[in-house]
Amino acid sequence: MTQLDAVEDSTVEGSALVFPDGFVWGTATAAYQIEGGAAEGGRTPSIWDTFSHTPGKVFAGDTGDVAADHYHRYRDDVALMAELGAAAYRFSTSWSRVIPTGTGPINREGIDFYSRLVDELLARNITPTLTLYHWDLPQELQDAGGWTVRDTAYRFADYAAVMADALGDRVAYWTTLNEPWCSAFLGYAAGVHAPGHTDGAEALAAVHHLLLGHGLAIQALRAALPAKAQLAITLNPAVARPATSSADDARAASKVDGLQNRIWLDPLFRGRYPDDVRAFTAEVSDWSHVQDGDLPIIATPIDVLGVNYYNPVIVAHYDGVKPRAHADGHGDGAGDPWPGCADVQFLDRPGRHTAMGWPVDATGLRDLLARLWSDHHTPMYITENGAAYDDVVDADGQVHDPERVQYLGEHFAAVHDAIADGADVRGYYVWSLLDNFEWSYGYSKRFGVVYVDFDSQERTTKDSGKFFARTARNNAVPTP
Repeated sequence: MTQLDAVEDSTVEGSALVFPDGFVWGTATAAYQIEGGAAEGGRTPSIWDTFSHTPGKVFAGDTGDVAADHYHRYRDDVALMAELGAAAYRFSTSWSRVIPTGTGPINREGIDFYSRLVDELLARNITPTLTLYHWDLPQELQDAGGWTVRDTAYRFADYAAVMADALGDRVAYWTTLNEPWCSAFLGYAAGVHAPGHTDGAEALAAVHHLLLGHGLAIQALRAALPAKAQLAITLNPAVARPATSSADDARAASKVDGLQNRIWLDPLFRGRYPDDVRAFTAEVSDWSHVQDGDLPIIATPIDVLGVNYYNPVIVAHYDGVKPRAHADGHGDGAGDPWPGCADVQFLDRPGRHTAMGWPVDATGLRDLLARLWSDHHTPMYITENGAAYDDVVDADGQVHDPERVQYLGEHFAAVHDAIADGADVRGYYVWSLLDNFEWSYGYSKRFGVVYVDFDSQERTTKDSGKFFARTARNNAVPTP
């Protein structure tokens, strides 16, 4: 008997919200956050290995050397996904594990690991959904300039072709990049993510080369994969709400919308960068990194859009008098992740917050899906949504996390509302399957619906995991 066998399934009749037939319920992870085995099987360092081993960069000096040890425990983890009723698993592959120098010889041991993982998923009737890049650039490519140079975009397309050749016979769902906003602005401007740079011009160059790499990779995947393959990019669009009805606050919110939303969406879907973004970043960059012919490559059509959502932000004009507020958590590093936005600040809001300090507001997800569908009319998946709380194993050996259960229930309902209003949303992947290495927060923040004891590596399904399982099994949200 598994720990979920005793959890009664809710019937559709006892459920408040029923999803369309075929709606996909899945779980999500990322390679560096869970795999471990950092120096095993031919893998070489990525920028996150270097960054996490640099004193002062990650909470408590934590690293992803072992993480959740998924590299050795993947079969057990896939069995756990099956217990949870997950129909799909969104995972990322480590570029450094597959092509250790970022370019050149392929590491067969790395390919074989992901091949075994895919086979294990298929044996459990779980659809593999592969993300090629979740922030772990091979260190050798960073040493050559990373995403600030064009060559990295072409090397990324080569990597995509390698993965398509290796797994394209069994994997039908492919995502190029995860949250390139974080790669560019948190990595190259704020310095709080790898590689830890604080240069706004570098960040804007990285934006373009990430998008160029995406377009080139889509073309490489199209050439190598069967026609039925579904290709995507995953963004983390902002829901930027002005703090007041003033024109100044509206302009501030528009700048945030420009740098986190339109700087990605306009090139992808319209083949151009927003004029206002180019104008207010002109002091930072001359945009000479954009070359003739790049934008049509970037706008190579995709099949679906991945959407990551956690919370909205409240944006206000900054007048330079009082201390500048960065309540969104993106302004705590040595640099500013918002080039050209010195007149913008982020305000906190009353009400519930997660352990990350992020406000809980599912209406933002509903509004975001409605806008994306209206603007771009592209089918969507929620590729990440979840919350961190300070979970503990109770005396009964269980992890009771009612706040996360409430968070998930509200966000499931928001997705249901968006679908009812006409948005084409085809699935939901909870972030995350497991507690893991949470980037610069190390192991201090737990997003998983499964608790991980990082000393013993024992897994315990939380109440939120059981709630997710009941939802997934019935394709309907249980009445609390």
